[in-house]
Amino acid sequence: MRKEIESLLENNRAWADKVNRNDPDFFTRLSNQQNPDYLWIGCSDSRVPANQIINLPPGEVFVHRNVANLIHHNDLNALSVLQYAVDVLQVRHIMVVGHYGCGGIRAAIEGGDNGMVDNWLHSVRELYYQHRDELEPLSSDERVNRMCELNACSQVQRLSRTKIIQHAWQRGQQIWIHGWVYGLSDGRVKDLDCTIAGLEEAADLYRVKSATPVD
Repeated sequence: MRKEIESLLENNRAWADKVNRNDPDFFTRLSNQQNPDYLWIGCSDSRVPANQIINLPPGEVFVHRNVANLIHHNDLNALSVLQYAVDVLQVRHIMVVGHYGCGGIRAAIEGGDNGMVDNWLHSVRELYYQHRDELEPLSSDERVNRMCELNACSQVQRLSRTKIIQHAWQRGQQIWIHGWVYGLSDGRVKDLDCTIAGLEEAADLYRVKSATPVD
């Protein structure tokens, strides 16, 4: 085990030396305050590295990842990341990024006993039930891939319903929330065309109303 960890540290030293040779000021620039325009909310899958996929260097993308790229309204981890990204970093674009063949999505819709993660994935099963007429005629792999798309768009909707985002829109901040899905087999990102860009596009039931004085 020690040799495995030592190899990682050696990889780090080699990488840092290479970066310094190619760009001596790289780490000086990076050590300054980060100022990204993008928040990436993606899956924990090790095959989906945010910066590499969109070819941006460190410091350009603020990242949150969890199993199946979900937004839960009681998830203080995700909400803390969201608030910091919106209120402090003032990101302009939030990308919810699923990926085809997602193991979390497959586990949710194919059932079985997967332990604690089943609680985390409960909302995915509810989403599947809402779209079962469309999904059940499909093959197993097609069903999983279509659910990856539906799930990313659903999380865009969930983000638009958070007070963090809605208060930012009320303040006049420009924030676009996008739904994407990444193809492991070809490295391409597909825009799912479910972008929400303002309070007027959020479902009325969930909109934060402007405060009015009480007589």
